[in-house]
Amino acid sequence: MQVKVYNTKAAEVGTIELNDSVFGCEYNEPLIHQAVVTYLANQRQGTKSALTRTEVRGGGVKPWRQKGTGRARQGSIRAPQWTKGGVVFAPKPRDFSKKINKKMKAQAFRSAISYKVQNNELVVVEEIKLEQPKTKLVAEILKNFKFEQRTLLLVTEGNGDVVRAGSNIERLTVTEASLCNVYELVANANVIATKEAIKKIEEAYSL
Repeated sequence: MQVKVYNTKAAEVGTIELNDSVFGCEYNEPLIHQAVVTYLANQRQGTKSALTRTEVRGGGVKPWRQKGTGRARQGSIRAPQWTKGGVVFAPKPRDFSKKINKKMKAQAFRSAISYKVQNNELVVVEEIKLEQPKTKLVAEILKNFKFEQRTLLLVTEGNGDVVRAGSNIERLTVTEASLCNVYELVANANVIATKEAIKKIEEAYSL
């Protein structure tokens, strides 16, 4: 499979051959969904906590006698209906993490990035070099490709200037190819990858 290679001005400068075992896989939506759910679940901290009526300090004495006052019977001022009382079914710290096999995770990535190629949502650029780490220079690249939706920019190590310059653009996510995951591919409408980033992906996911 061959795709066109562009420069940062969106001008065609050549072609690149993609590894079919990585970029030519069938679309497997259930597997991609499982990988995305696993990723999002593992991002949850699970640290929220509240006190039940047994954990709130005080409330050990019955506030008034059971009968004869004309008021509703109460057993504790720390019951849920009272201000500063306990919480009904209070949330407690828990582990939301899920697991997915390495082979399944890798196949989900191959399926997701192949879908991008098949739908012309992956653009390969020769390289990205900035004269200065300025946000407007990265914004110009997106403007040249006419990308207005959420975009994922894949670079390699040593491109810290691009990462810093692109971090202020709301619709852009800049990440190293070695750290890219299925969720980022699914969450972004378009993907821009350098030739070096493509090589890194092929090294990591080729069969």
